[in-house]
Amino acid sequence: MSVSRRSFLGGAAAALGTLGSGIDVFAQNRQGALAGAPGQRPSMDDYDSIAHLSSNENCWGPPESVLKAMNQSFKYAMRYGYPGGDVQGELAKHHGVKNDNLLITAGSGEVLDVVGTTFLQNGKKVLGVEPSYSSVYQHATSIKSSAIKLPLNQKDHRQNIAAIVKTANERASEIGFVYLCNPNNPTGLIVTKDEIKQLLDGLPQGMPVLIDEAYHHFVDDARYATSVPYVVEGRPVIIARTFSKIAALAAMRIGYAVAPAELIQKMRPYSMGSVNVAARFGAVAALKDAKSQAEIKARTIALRKKVTAELDAYGYETIPSETNFFMVSLNGREVQPVIDEFRGKKVAVGRPFPPMTQHLRVSIGTEDEMERFMKAFKEIFPAKSRTTAAG
Repeated sequence: MSVSRRSFLGGAAAALGTLGSGIDVFAQNRQGALAGAPGQRPSMDDYDSIAHLSSNENCWGPPESVLKAMNQSFKYAMRYGYPGGDVQGELAKHHGVKNDNLLITAGSGEVLDVVGTTFLQNGKKVLGVEPSYSSVYQHATSIKSSAIKLPLNQKDHRQNIAAIVKTANERASEIGFVYLCNPNNPTGLIVTKDEIKQLLDGLPQGMPVLIDEAYHHFVDDARYATSVPYVVEGRPVIIARTFSKIAALAAMRIGYAVAPAELIQKMRPYSMGSVNVAARFGAVAALKDAKSQAEIKARTIALRKKVTAELDAYGYETIPSETNFFMVSLNGREVQPVIDEFRGKKVAVGRPFPPMTQHLRVSIGTEDEMERFMKAFKEIFPAKSRTTAAG
């Protein structure tokens, strides 16, 4: 079967309604916000006119191998109990775990919610840092729980592992699980493998740890490592992964958890099990196409380095990132009015991340989108000397 991006998107529009993927659950009304009307999606023309630098997506889209696999899946669009491409088996081989160490979900956002529902019962709280990916904290609030949020280090914006360990031990009876985003969103900074060991060795025995590795594939720093081996050891570690980032399947909604079997069993009753057939076939193809992911990583990092160097030269300091986004200091300006100014220039940039409300998060887009961003940035901000910017 021949395939092109145009033919795939046309088929997807017709088929996805039948597939029932829960596609909007974690979208946080982004499209409505871009169009200026909460909850209302923009037209295709309006959407396509915007430089999308707000949601940390893979702007180049799925490779042909993934599009072909998803096209082939559409013959099952009318069926229940369809073949799923053995995504669970392929993931088990990929990570060196067993099938019962995996939970397939509608994006990794569902993993975060399921962990919260599972482990925040009877008044338990989640312990983490702020800012980080706030979905975990928002879900805790929605189920009448709460979060214990510690600040990032003031100077380098890194997560303070010693402080997390200290708080976990002092308030162990209150805590249902510890949450760590690694690399962290929105700063793009890693927690090193030595710090992960420090955390896991220092926590009260049996306390679950949720580690969100959504941006794992973009990391180059040799001090970093995935925490999946701790699952193999039997530690109470839950790894959240997604196909929304480097695999470019954000709208398809597929992610997964890797955890010890007993934790997966506790979590499974709270999972919807609603991942659609196209997403499953696409995920399997993405796992097998390591070459395309390596190309996306290289392109992303090259553009990130180029744009952050331009911003630094223009007098605006950026936080060193190991992801497909970065944060830039606005030199004392509050971020929300800046977001609005960018929107007026049809450039969508990241939302506020309190308490870092004088920093702007920017996703890496295409070459053209990054040129549009820099043009808009220079129209909004004056050039500053390094002395002025530091002072």
